[in-house]
Amino acid sequence: MPVHSFVADAARAAAPAVVRIDTERSVARQPFDPALLDPMLRDLFGDPAGSLRERGQGSGVIFDAGKGLVLTNAHVVDQVDRVEVTLADGQQRDGAVVGADPVTDLAVVQIAGSRTLQAARLGDSEALEVGDWAIALGSPYGLERTVTLGIISSLHRDINTLGFADKRLDLIQTDAAINPGNSGGPLINAAGEVVGINTLVRSGPGAGLGFAIPINLAHSVADQLSRGGAVVHPYLGLQLVPLTARRARDNNRDPEALLQLPERDGALVQRVIEGSPAETAGIRRGDLVVAVAEQPVREPRDLLQQVERATLGQPLPVTVIRGPRELNLKISPEALPLPG
Repeated sequence: MPVHSFVADAARAAAPAVVRIDTERSVARQPFDPALLDPMLRDLFGDPAGSLRERGQGSGVIFDAGKGLVLTNAHVVDQVDRVEVTLADGQQRDGAVVGADPVTDLAVVQIAGSRTLQAARLGDSEALEVGDWAIALGSPYGLERTVTLGIISSLHRDINTLGFADKRLDLIQTDAAINPGNSGGPLINAAGEVVGINTLVRSGPGAGLGFAIPINLAHSVADQLSRGGAVVHPYLGLQLVPLTARRARDNNRDPEALLQLPERDGALVQRVIEGSPAETAGIRRGDLVVAVAEQPVREPRDLLQQVERATLGQPLPVTVIRGPRELNLKISPEALPLPG
């Protein structure tokens, strides 16, 4: 009797809930510059006006079988006109985008038609530890039912450090191979439970870094989206950079330093957004945030986590160092403005 590995068992448990998502959208055709195009070539190519059909592809995972709801990435279904979902058994169904949250890069798609579906078992991303097994499922480059194996390489990786300033995410980092087309598919543990939603990859010579959205956050956002509501994210209106006591001392010893910094850990205010709650509360560029809601702030992530849990309009106590003074301010968070 053949003996299968735990990877085979875990993948077999999760595979029926993994889907491929194909999309189409209209994009404006780029017109030719008449000054650079010979009239004979314009006759050959015809009228460049109009639009083109752009196709995209990603993955998803069924989290509510009764309602036919699929969790995927927002960027997979961004501004699409048509969604087609291919189930694990190969059957194809039309899909409709129920809602999307670009801030967390999560979206919910509903599968049309009444049929029996199987939802994935969801795990607990807060229970993950570095070194745990990580298995990625999806359709990289359109290759359906692809399974790759790795480990959890790191936890709470701030997406802003990866160059995405418009997102709010602490990501799971893994060395399980994640490629284009895996976006929106599940990252599962050794028990076959979904612990993350694959979202992006950073590749380099000889190495690849994959990242996934923790399932605890993803499920919370999906619940809000599936009820037809928008996901509200509180914001203060600050751009922050980490400051350590050592970095501050190095700066202060420099005779050409433009500003003397407090020699302690915290989140240094690099910019205050005009008209934001932070500006209204009196926060200034150069302030060092050292506490929020009576919790210490050692880096920007500490502050952002407290802001994400805050209640809109309810004053949030913030302690800042400004020069030699320690100030206690109150900021009332507002809803993060939508892009555009």
